Formats: sequence, C-alpha cells, structure tokens
Amino acid sequence: MASPVEAVLLLCDAAVADSAGKVHILGAGWSQTGSPTAPSAVVAIIKVPWDRANQRLRLSLSLRDSDGGQVSVVTPNGTSDPIRHEGHLEVGRPPGVAVGSPLDSSFVLSMPPLPLAPGRYEWLLTVAEQDFHVAFQVRP
Repeated sequence: MASPVEAVLLLCDAAVADSAGKVHILGAGWSQTGSPTAPSAVVAIIKVPWDRANQRLRLSLSLRDSDGGQVSVVTPNGTSDPIRHEGHLEVGRPPGVAVGSPLDSSFVLSMPPLPLAPGRYEWLLTVAEQDFHVAFQVRP
C-alpha cells in the first residue's frame, strides 16, 4: 500500500510559484469575501511521499457549493463552464535527498473576479484519490 500524500490549500489575494518550487504569497489566509470576488489565488502545497516518487499522480481542483455541487460560470458566449483544473503530478527524487524524505510540489491557480451568490463555497483538491479542502464564505 502506498503512503498517503499530504497537502495544504491556502486562499490568498495573489501568488506565484517559482522555478525552485517555492510559492510567494500575498494576502494569505482569508475566508470571507464579497461578490463579485476580488481577483484571488488558490495555493496547493503538496508533500509526495518517498515511495510515490516517479509516479504519475492524478489531481483535480474544483470549486464546490455548500451542497457539494460543481460551481460553474456563464461565459460571454452564453455557455456554462465549470470552475475546475485537472492534470497530473509527478515528482522525482533529487540526488542527495535522504531516503524517506517527503518530496515538495506546489502550484497556484489564479482566479479572476467571480460573480458568486452569497453562501459557503469550498475548493476541493483531489490528489491520488485523497481529498483536501479549504472553505470560504461569500457575504451578501
């Protein structure tokens, strides 16, 4: 059985991931906002266990409403697009890292202002079939 992945999600005003794998964050840790939301970012900091190095791990990040339903926005051409990002993650073992060390990975999803109705929302990150959450409230 593979070791579990660890992850932390942060809501922030802005963030950038650099080539060294670090994330530079501005205005982190909020959980209340108005509508439309201000431009924002979701930061995922992921620790991949040693025994899962060099494995392709599926990931998805999606915005959910208070009932767990996928949140969508209407585009200028009238279609409804889910607020969702999907991809894969694969982390290699760098030379000289001690056996058993967790391996760092991170990413940033920047979001434009969103016209969300008042209520509770949650970003859901699924990595290697494990779920991680961060919630926020949109004020009336």
